[in-house]
Amino acid sequence: MFELLGISPQALYGQLLIGLINGSFYAVLSLGLAIIFGLLNIINFSHGAQYMMGAFVAWIGLTQLPQWLGNPDFVINYWAALVLVPLIVGAFGVFIERTMLRRLYKLDHLYGLLLTFGIALIIEGLFRDWYGVSGQQYEIPEVFQGTINLGFMFLPKYRAWVVVAALTVCFLSWYVIERTKLGSYLRAGTENPRLTQAFGVNVPLMITLTYGYGVALAAFAGVLAAPIFTVSPKMGADLIIVVFAVVVIGGMGSIFGAIVTGIGLGLIEGLTRVFYPEASAVVIFVIMAIVLLVRPAGLFGRER
Repeated sequence: MFELLGISPQALYGQLLIGLINGSFYAVLSLGLAIIFGLLNIINFSHGAQYMMGAFVAWIGLTQLPQWLGNPDFVINYWAALVLVPLIVGAFGVFIERTMLRRLYKLDHLYGLLLTFGIALIIEGLFRDWYGVSGQQYEIPEVFQGTINLGFMFLPKYRAWVVVAALTVCFLSWYVIERTKLGSYLRAGTENPRLTQAFGVNVPLMITLTYGYGVALAAFAGVLAAPIFTVSPKMGADLIIVVFAVVVIGGMGSIFGAIVTGIGLGLIEGLTRVFYPEASAVVIFVIMAIVLLVRPAGLFGRER
């Protein structure tokens, strides 16, 4: 069938794999955005810059930190970076929330968007001044070097790991927010903070940690992306517009919608590269326009 269309099965499977990998990044990043908007009502336009920070902090820990400390053995390897980098960048997010964003919760969404957009420009400008725009390489961990022979194609081990790690984090996050007592406190704290606080829940601290977790998800995606993409100050800016489109399609604030839509749109983007490559760069935005016309709240969003 595919031969009649002039498409080899290997090309189709390869693009589907790329689409699944991209969809995994879309899912993790849009999940962080959905958590922040759904629970804090803030449109976090600095999410792409925080994703870039995650990749850069991992690269610095692997290549620059030993030089700074004068100790070649003091290296933050990939596995340590998966844990430490989200904590470091998440702590930066907590600082932003406590010192700036907290003042904007009762104002229009536009103020939060403008503030986070300004923060993104500052972060990108600093990293561009320090490291330039050419980009840096992050070595794939030794355990994931090489490929797996699936019979119809060779699957790079690291890319398979990215899909598994991203989907695991996404569904664990969804489960905690939607199916546990902690998640019920988070939802109650955003819908009626005074009543929730009357039951002894520290709502301001919970909101701060929620923002930090959303930022940590972006940093986690950055660490996963570092061995695949060039670590560059512009890597977040190139991705954030697509991720915002994914969130809009899935429904602003919908955790499940962010995950499902991110993966699905990544696969659709991969298929478009096979059958109509010229449209692959805009297919997500075309889908967004159609969804907004038919269902303005998004596929999984709630009408207000």
